Amino acid sequence: MYGRFNKLMIIALLFIFIGPLTGYSARLKDISTFKGIRQNQLLGYGLVVGLNGSGDKNSTGFTTQALANLLEHIGVHVNPTDVKVKNVAAVMVSAKLPAFARIGKRIDVTLSSIGDAKSLQGGTLLLTPLKGVDGRVYALAQGPISIGGYSAGGAAGGGVTKNHPTVGRISGGASIEKEIPLSITSKKEFTIMLNNPDFNTAARAANAINMKIGQNLAKPIDPGTVKLNVPENYEGGVVNLIARIGDVEIEPDSVAKVIVDEKTGTVVVGEHVRIQKVAVAHGNLSIHIKEKKEVSQPLPFSPSGGGAVPQQMKGGTIVAPGGSTVVTPQSDVSVAEEDNRLLLIPKGRTIGELVNALNAIGVTPRDLITILQAIKAAGALEGELEII
Repeated sequence: MYGRFNKLMIIALLFIFIGPLTGYSARLKDISTFKGIRQNQLLGYGLVVGLNGSGDKNSTGFTTQALANLLEHIGVHVNPTDVKVKNVAAVMVSAKLPAFARIGKRIDVTLSSIGDAKSLQGGTLLLTPLKGVDGRVYALAQGPISIGGYSAGGAAGGGVTKNHPTVGRISGGASIEKEIPLSITSKKEFTIMLNNPDFNTAARAANAINMKIGQNLAKPIDPGTVKLNVPENYEGGVVNLIARIGDVEIEPDSVAKVIVDEKTGTVVVGEHVRIQKVAVAHGNLSIHIKEKKEVSQPLPFSPSGGGAVPQQMKGGTIVAPGGSTVVTPQSDVSVAEEDNRLLLIPKGRTIGELVNALNAIGVTPRDLITILQAIKAAGALEGELEII
């Protein structure tokens, strides 16, 4: 874990110390989207057949019922209780319907087992309707499944598995049968939504668009929204307008932020993060407890010792003392405390310089996360600290 942490911190510090690239900019279409132009989710329930005994068990009621209904639909009458489904698996089929997708276009689908099937390897998805949230069928999916792995096991329960055999994918496995009505040719205005809302980025985007089209038609509404009125000379040619402003390059801005993932020991530092003058004392207290067991043997002449038994007088009666072997736990406790080292960071330094200094005195990833939290609590961290 520490090796991975050190590599991540080296990468972060390189970005910090090298500084931002001169004239760095991003295309508007890479950092924003147009309101109303988006993907739609599709979902369906289907059956995968042709499995080599790795399908659902007979106790999976919805699989046997679905298979019986399918056979009934094609003219084969069967009793659901007589159906064996070890070569069949029930799956949920999901897909994304792109904006402006037309009838006949093929899209990818993902299949996920919802029963107790062990693997979908080698299976084929039967014709499955994919519906939107409105309950209408927008696509039909069918075809052989690719799971990108395998699962093999023996009768004793052992086996080997690569990747995730109960989730599969069919590339181009669904054909669009119904379009979502969406037209932009008659629009008089567009709303551009920034992926990372920021006041500076919104203002720069509006100014860059106005300079590109030569008219003052773009206006920032809020940190994440820019409103654009369609110029008269682009009426009926909105596609050309969108293509033109999509290539507009701007310099995106962002807030100062530190992201901490305590589960993996990952720390990501933003470019604008600064710290005030702060002193950090570092020292660890380690307590080591070792447990060991000692065996206590009985006396040499006790009954369990196997020798002659010495006799004692107890209440007028001669009694032979007994003994037995016992195990006695022993604990060895040691405490070690590192020497505290005080680290003084001047005002205005970057968080990268703080991290570099803390690494120099041997701070571990866990200690670094705790120190960053303490600096934020003290009000010396000029930026957001987000723990994920």
